[in-house]
Amino acid sequence: MADLGPVAWPPAPIETERLVLREPEARDRAAFIELHASPEVHTYLGGPRPRDELEREMPEVPGQWPGSFVVDLDGAMIGQILLRRATEHRPAAVGKVDLGYLFLPRAWGFGYAAEACAAALRWFGGVLPGEPVVLATQTANAGSMRLAAKLGFTEVERFHAWDAEQWLGLRPPVASSA
Repeated sequence: MADLGPVAWPPAPIETERLVLREPEARDRAAFIELHASPEVHTYLGGPRPRDELEREMPEVPGQWPGSFVVDLDGAMIGQILLRRATEHRPAAVGKVDLGYLFLPRAWGFGYAAEACAAALRWFGGVLPGEPVVLATQTANAGSMRLAAKLGFTEVERFHAWDAEQWLGLRPPVASSA
């Protein structure tokens, strides 16, 4: 699922001005269920999963794989950042690392997604320098499109999938500051 190659996992927690990106823990299970059952979160992701199904199937420690960060605000999970090798989307994405993110609706509108994604991308650039990152989103998802631009992604192509127009962006590797 998530192959980041030679990256040691999990990394030490990544602290930003307001957030901590850390590996998932058992205490995050309820927030993971809320995240995946939320109709608002999954508006552009094919719809939410039924809560009872999530309660049955969610592991004790959800999201525990290389490239999965919990976004923690004041000791509580508010979202998830995913960095994983793209195996689908479009040929332009395959083999590149794909950035994904999900945030609980109560955390929207405060800049947390931009802060957390920027921190994850800085970390990624440090452990795998020279690697580009891709991001795919529906063109109808205005917030995600704004975030992609803010993070430095530029359009590679648009395509139709999952009954909607999709946007694929590329963020070139960050040049080493050495």
